[in-house]
Amino acid sequence: MLNDKEMSLDKIRESIDIHLTEINKELKDAFEFIQKYPKSVTIFGSSHLSPASSHYKDAKKLAARIVTNLKYAIVTGGGPGIMEAANRGAKEAGGESIGLNITIPNEQHINSYTSHNITFNYFFARKAILDFSAEAYVFFPGGFGTLDELFGILTLLQTKKNPIVPIILFGKDFWNPFKDFIIKNMVDTHHTINPEDLNLFVITDSIDETLAIITKAPVSPWWNMFD
Repeated sequence: MLNDKEMSLDKIRESIDIHLTEINKELKDAFEFIQKYPKSVTIFGSSHLSPASSHYKDAKKLAARIVTNLKYAIVTGGGPGIMEAANRGAKEAGGESIGLNITIPNEQHINSYTSHNITFNYFFARKAILDFSAEAYVFFPGGFGTLDELFGILTLLQTKKNPIVPIILFGKDFWNPFKDFIIKNMVDTHHTINPEDLNLFVITDSIDETLAIITKAPVSPWWNMFD
């Protein structure tokens, strides 16, 4: 007969096995989903910004130009705010508008402008797919989630775990103070990053400049793994 400690360990192992099975299926389904769109740009930003925001309007215009001029799919987290704006711009321009939604209480819901979408239960699985294969990543102003995505991708580029891909921070009013903080605290004062790490991203207010950067970017090499 199992004692209480052994029974508790069995329940933990059973729970781990269930989670691993769920995670494996979620990632497998997600990779099968995203490989349908081998050329894409992922757009990040706050879920709280309304259509009245200038950043919402810029995200919508940029997404429309990307799908029209470059024929790339637009990938977002599938929610409201900047995500909605990007999906809206892509869909209304007749392009592929992809939403990678997440199940969380009281906030996230899939916006009505995705042409194709998938829903995740695990944040890290969703993050892996959002970060996986885009030709460029565009970050509009956002909160903790947006910054989490940004620093995650920057770390992969800094450590050369991923090939160099354009990181475009759109909105000088938001991102220039962010850069000033990095220079003052991380580069000059505490020396926690190297000055050349600042070259991993570009800050702009220009849709034309953003399109030019994306146009010059090579197609993601990650798709070679599916050959």
